[in-house]
Order: sequence, then C-alpha cells, then structure tokens
Amino acid sequence: MVFPLILNELAPVEQLFDCLADVVFFIKDADGRYVVVNETLARRCGAERKSDLIGKTPSQVLGAALGASYEKQDQAVLETGEPILNQLELHIYPNRSIGWCMTNKRAVRADDGAFAGLTGISQDIRAPDMNHEDYAQLQSAIEYAEAHLSDPPDIETLSSIAQLSPYQLDRRMRRTFGLSTGQWVLKQRLDLARRELLQTDKPVVEIALNAGYRDQSAFSRQFLRAAGFTPTAFRKTQKT
Repeated sequence: MVFPLILNELAPVEQLFDCLADVVFFIKDADGRYVVVNETLARRCGAERKSDLIGKTPSQVLGAALGASYEKQDQAVLETGEPILNQLELHIYPNRSIGWCMTNKRAVRADDGAFAGLTGISQDIRAPDMNHEDYAQLQSAIEYAEAHLSDPPDIETLSSIAQLSPYQLDRRMRRTFGLSTGQWVLKQRLDLARRELLQTDKPVVEIALNAGYRDQSAFSRQFLRAAGFTPTAFRKTQKT
C-alpha cells in the first residue's frame, strides 16, 4: 500500500523534529518500513544520513535481536489501531547505549479507512535538577523508595514521607522527572534489575525478588514490555 501522506508536505515537520536531540521521531508505512525519520533516530542507529534508514524495517537497521520487539509493537498498532500512549521503555541501540524513553505511537489511516502506516515519538527521560526546590521536597521519599525496591512502597506511603498529598507528590514528580510517581518507582525497579542482569551472575528469580516481584513470570512480562527482551534474553544479548 502506498503511504498516503505527501512527503514534501511533511518536510517542515521533519525539520522541526531534527532540532530535538532528545526526541526520536519517525513515520512508517503499512509494512513497518521507515518513511520519515529525524536526525536523532539516524544518529542513534549509527547511520551517516537519514536516508540510510528510509525503506528499511527496524530489524534491517538495528539487527534482528533489537528490531524484532519494535516490529511486533508496530504490528499490534497497525492491526488494532490501538495507540501506545506514554509507555515507559528502555531503548537499546546498536552502539549498546541504553536510555529510558517515553514512547507514543498512533496508526495513520488512508482515505479508505485502512491503516496505512503509523507515526511515533520517543522522548528521553530527563535527568532531574537536584538543586530544584521540588527535588528537595521529594528527597526523603526518593531515598526511602530507593532503599525499599524489594518491597516497593505505594504512593500513599511516599506521600506521607514527603508530607504531601498524593496529587501534590505526583505533580512534583512529573515536574522533576517527567514521570508519574508510579512510573518513577517502576523505572527504579527495572533499572535495578537491568544493572544486576548485566553486572552480576545472580539467577533471574533472585533479581526479580530484589526488584520487588514475588512472581518471576510477572517480572519477565514487565521487563519484556519495557525493554523488548525477556530478562534472560537481555542478559545474553548485552553480555555478548
């Protein structure tokens, strides 16, 4: 199917996204091939030019191990039309750099109503300003959560420690980290798991417990959703 958008009309949008070093932007056709990308995506994929990605699938750009999870995600969006909204993801690139992003994807319809492609952005999770007054007010709750990831605290507990209402806590977390309180706690748990998978030889079941999961299968599902790999596959891929 020919992608319905006129690429010349997209040029100003593409150029705007080229200015954002912390945002990956792309448009793909119905077969999941890149039609438009920004400079950030090309650079992170190790390409010299954006045109090196055009017409290729994620597997052709990133390799089968890294690309398969993105293709599966794209296929689900194209088949169902259900968007991906504010999904916390761990992105891995060919140069082995790793970064947390917030991903959004939406299907694009052709004139006949069929899904003709999809568009998406992934924005890097920013580092907090530790000198900001919001961070100072959150610090006690942050330190408590980081010390109790094996038994992750709920929002009410963290609100009480910070002496804020749940709403006030969430608002300050979003301003400081760009994440809701729940998303931030999840990121800390999965970051702990990521480090232990790469830096230790601990069994996955032990790592799951350390990250606050009593059920290894639940841990594996959550890690797969965020990273695109099961914990075992992530360890094998990143250690080779």
